[in-house]
Amino acid sequence: MGSIEKAMQLKEQLDSLRPISLAQELKIMQKFRLDWNYHSNNLEGNSLTYGETKALILFGLTAQGKPLKDHIEIEGHNEAIEWILDIIKGEYPITESFIREIHSLLLKESYTVNAITAEGLPTTKRVEIGKYKSQPNHVLTSTGEIFRFATPEETPAMMGELIDWYRGKIVSADKNPILIAAEFHYRFIRIHPFDDGNGRTARILMNFILMQFQFPPVIIKTEEKNKYFFALRQADSGLIEAFVNYIADNLVNSLEIMIRGAKGESIEESDDLDKELAILEMRLNRGDQEVEKTVQLIHELFDKSVIPLIHQFLEGTEKFNKFYIQNSVFVGTDTVGYTDKIKGIAEIQQRININTTSFRVANNYGVFKHSVVGNFDFQSNIQVLLNDKTYIVRNERLAIRIEKSYNTQLTEEEINLIVNEELKRHKDFIEQKMKNA
Repeated sequence: MGSIEKAMQLKEQLDSLRPISLAQELKIMQKFRLDWNYHSNNLEGNSLTYGETKALILFGLTAQGKPLKDHIEIEGHNEAIEWILDIIKGEYPITESFIREIHSLLLKESYTVNAITAEGLPTTKRVEIGKYKSQPNHVLTSTGEIFRFATPEETPAMMGELIDWYRGKIVSADKNPILIAAEFHYRFIRIHPFDDGNGRTARILMNFILMQFQFPPVIIKTEEKNKYFFALRQADSGLIEAFVNYIADNLVNSLEIMIRGAKGESIEESDDLDKELAILEMRLNRGDQEVEKTVQLIHELFDKSVIPLIHQFLEGTEKFNKFYIQNSVFVGTDTVGYTDKIKGIAEIQQRININTTSFRVANNYGVFKHSVVGNFDFQSNIQVLLNDKTYIVRNERLAIRIEKSYNTQLTEEEINLIVNEELKRHKDFIEQKMKNA
């Protein structure tokens, strides 16, 4: 059986296991996201190890002695992945502006890099985020030959042709997402539309296409670097099937991991324990670097963690509004509260001081509509408690409790966990009332 056929069969097996529980899906996707961030950047020369990458993303720990640029690359790549994981839920088309947005998230800020001229001479160029290349970005091969991509003048037209090709393929009756995703990756690389970040952008776009069709992302591991580039060179010589099969081989691995996760089995790989121990060592070494609470740290926590938590919590709790005659929102601190979310956030930002000890968001529901079940009220509530060196996030009945240092923010997975636990508490409460009735 060929790699593509095997991947399609595994996809059918995965579909038969859906829906996957939210907790298990979050666990699977966190593994894919961390692997994807590390390997895609390491392929391009990023110096952070897997443990340092995970420690940065999950705990905000920076690696001592590593370049700031390498940290920025990981953070930008992670933001780009989180964005596409969010928009993948809807029908979001691939356009040139979409591709430029990914590039902007990926690189975060403009910078200068070394380059070679069309004549093969060394030079420098300015990399502008979200903008097509302004200078040739040909590369010098190991044989001393110059491999030429599209020129800056050719790039806009060729990108338009790529989008047209994709739109034609995606509506075809006999479309195969694996073939489309792999060939899109290759066609994009042959254009090399940006001054830098083309490989990372190509892999994000390939995985976006796959995930639109409910496939997991393909992870090109750094140990596979030579095989990956060899497959690309084979495609350059006209053997694109070799590259497509290489992508399919790696997709099979991702599908097998996701199937194990869907069954509740371990998704760990052979070297995962070594990676976890490296992260543990970093966290232990940072244990003596706890910081005291300051006004600046409280502001940073509110802006980067509490505001996203408020938005996601209120968006989730709105789903229960239809079951009650009335409801009211509360956003506040230990000393003041507001019933308007936007006004409340703005006012809290102005009032934060060193004596602020907590933030709170709630949705208060009054009079359940279905009287046969009972005329009861309910309150959904999440608190953020500010201690001297740590902050604690908890829900109303303390079913979930997360404690972190002020130098680390809440991750997307932690926000999802906190909010979903509170929504589940509300659902279980209603179900218990129905059972009692």
